[in-house]
Amino acid sequence: MVKVGIAGGAGYTAGELIRILLGHPQVDLGWILSSSHAGSRIVKVHSDLVGDTDLVFADKPDFSKVDVVFLCMGHGKSEEFLATNKVPAGVKIIDLSTDFRIKAEGNDFVYGLPELNKAEIKKADKIANPGCFATTIELALLPLAKAGLLKEVHVTAITGSTGAGQAPSATTHFSWRANNLSVYKAFRHQHLAEIGQSLRELMPDFNMPINFVPMRGDFTRGILASVYLDYDGELAEAKKLYDDYYADAPFTFRSDEEIDLKQVVSTNKCLLHLAKYDGKLHIISITDNLLKGASGQAVQNMNLMFGLDERAGLYLKPLAF
Repeated sequence: MVKVGIAGGAGYTAGELIRILLGHPQVDLGWILSSSHAGSRIVKVHSDLVGDTDLVFADKPDFSKVDVVFLCMGHGKSEEFLATNKVPAGVKIIDLSTDFRIKAEGNDFVYGLPELNKAEIKKADKIANPGCFATTIELALLPLAKAGLLKEVHVTAITGSTGAGQAPSATTHFSWRANNLSVYKAFRHQHLAEIGQSLRELMPDFNMPINFVPMRGDFTRGILASVYLDYDGELAEAKKLYDDYYADAPFTFRSDEEIDLKQVVSTNKCLLHLAKYDGKLHIISITDNLLKGASGQAVQNMNLMFGLDERAGLYLKPLAF
C-alpha cells in the first residue's frame, strides 16, 4: 500500500484527490493538512464524502507516516511549504501548483504529463503536475510537434467555474457567472509558458506564436479547447499521427465522432476530434479540469512513480447525461 499525505486539503482539487484516493485499491490515505480547518472532520468541507471517511484535518505534516505528499495549495505556496518543511529523502512529492512547472536551474521536478514524459515520471521523486488548460492544449498538439508539423497555433478554450478555485470572487459568483460568458487573460495566460516548453521538447525549433484566448463558461467543470493551424497533409495522415502517438496512452483517445464535454466530465480522459477545412487542421480537445487537468492526472503520476497500474483508482464514469 502507498501511504499518502495531502498538504492543502480544503480546495476543489484536494476534494477530488481525496475522493479518488479513498477508492484507490492500493492507497492508505493518512493525514490531510489544512491550517484553516485543523481538527474539523473532512466531510464538513467536502460534503460529497459523507459516509466515506471519518478523517479529520491535521495541523502539521508527519512525513514519517507517508510515502508521497500531494501539494494542493495556492500558487506560490508549494515553494513556501517546502522551504519551511523538510521532506525526507524517500518521500515523493507531487505538486499541483504552478511553482515548479517551468524548467530552471535548481528545479529538479519532472513535468508530469504522462503522454509526454512517462519514462521520466516512472523514475522521478518530484513531479510538477501540469495546468488544466495546458494539459488540454498540449494533448491537442503533441503528435504534430513530434512530427515537426507545428505552425502558428490558434486556440480558443472555455473552462468551467471550478477552474478559478474554491474561494469566491466577482467572476465566480453564481449571479455573475450564470447565463454569462467572458474572455480573460487573452494572449497572456500563465499556462502559455508550459505549453511552449512542452511542445519544444518534441520540436526544438518551434518558435511560432500560440494565440490563446481563454473563456469563462456558464458551467462548473470541464474544458473544451478549439485548436487550429495550417496543415498540408491529408486528414487520414493526421489521424494516424494521433493514433500512433497515443497508442499506449490509457486516458487519451481520438474519436471519429463529434465529441462533447459531458463525455469526459468526472473522468481522467482526454478526447480528441480532428477535422480538416481548406488547408487547416482543426482539433477539438476536451478534459475535466479537476481530473485530467489536476487531481486525476496527479494520481496517474503517482501510479507511475510507484510502479502501479497507470489506471488504478481512475476507472471513473462520465456524467454523460
